[in-house]
Formats: sequence, C-alpha cells, structure tokens
Amino acid sequence: MPAALINNAIRIYFNSVFGMADAGMVQMFKDLESSGLCGFLRCSSAIYEASLVEFFHNVSVIDNKVVSAVQGKSFEISEEVFAGTFELPTEGLTDMHDVSKDLVFDARSAFSTDGQQLQTSCKKRKMKFEFRLLNDILAKTVTVKDGSFDAVSHERFLMMSAIHGGVMLNWGRLLFIIFKDMVTPALKQAQVSAVQICILLK
Repeated sequence: MPAALINNAIRIYFNSVFGMADAGMVQMFKDLESSGLCGFLRCSSAIYEASLVEFFHNVSVIDNKVVSAVQGKSFEISEEVFAGTFELPTEGLTDMHDVSKDLVFDARSAFSTDGQQLQTSCKKRKMKFEFRLLNDILAKTVTVKDGSFDAVSHERFLMMSAIHGGVMLNWGRLLFIIFKDMVTPALKQAQVSAVQICILLK
C-alpha cells in the first residue's frame, strides 16, 4: 500500500495556475480553492516509506480516532486534529447525495464538451478539459482509488457539481471518513495520499 500512496501523491501550486491563459481552467481552480481544499492539496512533506509501513502495520480505529505507533511513539488522530492540520472546513454537506438536483442538472451540461446532458457516471473524454482535470485531482487526492481514471463515478460527479456550484462541503468530516476507511482492514478501498499521512505523523 505505501508504494501506491507515494505514486498518487499530488501537489497543486494554486498561485501558478491562476496565471494560465485558459479562462475555464482558471475558473475551475478558483472554484476548487473556494471549496476549502487548498490546505489539503497544496501540502508537501518528505515521504518516509518505512514510517508508512509501520503506520499501516500498527493502525486501528478506536472511538472514532485513528490510533497507531511509529518508531515507538503512539499517537491518535481525531477528526478535529485531521481537519485542523489541513485547515479544512468543518461545516457544510457531508453526504454527496444531498447536492441539489438542479445543481447537478446544470453541471451535466456545463461539464459537457458539446453542451449535451452528460450522465452522472460517464467517460471522462465527454467532458471539457478543465473538468477532466478536476476529476483527476479528486480521483487521485480525495478518493484515491486504484484503477482506471477514464471513468467518472457518480459520487465524484456529485462532488464536482458541488465544487463548481459553490456549495460548502464539510471536507474535514468527508476526508476523515475516507481516512478511517483506508485504515479499516475490512474496507481499505480508499487511500489518503502519502504526503498527507506523513504530515499527520510529524
């Protein structure tokens, strides 16, 4: 698992992307910045693979906290610590299915290359370039799932619709849930990037 995490590590330099000539791309990054994910997406850290292996070997979820030990040092990560570390919003939607149907309806044509209504689960090639990139960013940093990035999942489409529409999301809770799922042996379907884990281990 640590190698997969390292391969998926992404960092976004927001100041540099705002200087791009493509207005659609700039607007997409502004929407992403306004969503409150900046602290999570722009962070960087040295990645220590041995520490990641030890983290996963010792990790468990107890009383809604992620608990582990690395190099003999025990620590626990609560939702509050997680959100505070990455300056994530702690208010807003926590369920993507609560995103307004009208907002999703508008996004289905706004994201489309030809203006036709997209399905909420579709092939990425049917989307404008800026929304293909937004899909990739979310796929590799927020949901971080293995496999092809050619397809846009229904949940990710709803997330993109919320970001594009300026809906406040409770990223602190959403990402902490993903983090807990990642370290729960029965689930382990999603992954938080190695960079973010290394920051939490400091």
